[in-house]
Amino acid sequence: MKTNLKALASALGLSRTTVSRALNGYDDVSEATRQRVIEAARALGYQADSTARRLATGRADAIGIVYPFGAGDLGDPRFCEVVAGLTEALGEHDMDLIIASARQNAELETYRRLVEGRSVDALIVARTLMDDRRIALLQEWDFPFVAYGRTHSARPYWWFDFDNEAGARAATQRLIDFGHRRIALISAPLAMTFAVQRREGFVSALQDAGIAPLPELMIECSFDSAGGHAAATALLNLTESPSAVLVDNNLAGTGAFRALVDSGRKLGSDVSLIVYDGVPSDVSHPYTVTAVTQPTGHASGKAMAELVLDAIRDRERCAHRLALPRIDPGDTDGPRS
Repeated sequence: MKTNLKALASALGLSRTTVSRALNGYDDVSEATRQRVIEAARALGYQADSTARRLATGRADAIGIVYPFGAGDLGDPRFCEVVAGLTEALGEHDMDLIIASARQNAELETYRRLVEGRSVDALIVARTLMDDRRIALLQEWDFPFVAYGRTHSARPYWWFDFDNEAGARAATQRLIDFGHRRIALISAPLAMTFAVQRREGFVSALQDAGIAPLPELMIECSFDSAGGHAAATALLNLTESPSAVLVDNNLAGTGAFRALVDSGRKLGSDVSLIVYDGVPSDVSHPYTVTAVTQPTGHASGKAMAELVLDAIRDRERCAHRLALPRIDPGDTDGPRS
């Protein structure tokens, strides 16, 4: 049988205000009292009235992520893993994750509605841009957020990211060590921060090896399988096609993989391929695509959940986490033939 706040307070001999503040983590309640209240709540089967709690605390008990979904986004396993990690970690703190699907080119309207309506307690900004108006606005509004990626903002902010430059540099160096000199890069739109960082890693590895980066071998394409397929096809149609290809994201990587296989070339010998975050095994079979791998999407989601909860609790500071990638060898790259 469920126990309400009044009955719980009566059983403990405390005021409802004290019990409520203990359950909601206020620091004006002693740790001994807090533990006593929590243990009694568990024993008596107390369940909070979420509506009343939100009215009393002014909190939504929810974190938002605004996502301008395209046709292929729900098929992105990486994003789904991140969502799973966020959901699990936030759930441990009785918080929900709200995914708001924004119309293309209308994200700011959605951000404004969520903030002004107090629909969420904080936001996670996905697919950050080099000059990101979303982050500038959230800073102006003094609203808690964590950026999933870095930007050019001069003001400090909370963020989670990967060392994108290091990952691309390591992948390019691997191909150079295999003897490749004509190496191509297929990248996401360069308005995206990660794409710029990964291109910088690619270019720096070539230059350090005394190889001139060639513009015709660096193709920017749409952030989807169709864009990757078109980019790889264009590379293959060059008079002198590349002997190796690095794709800076898994969505375009799926399309690039298919284009290379459909051309009749044997991966790992006729042409080498490395894809950031890899290609799903059900697509790449019988190949295992060599990948630049990062902490799993699930782990990344949990890390962002921890950061965003800290951002809500501590508005006076900013913190960040930078995760390191590694190379996960497959059978789609090898010595230049």
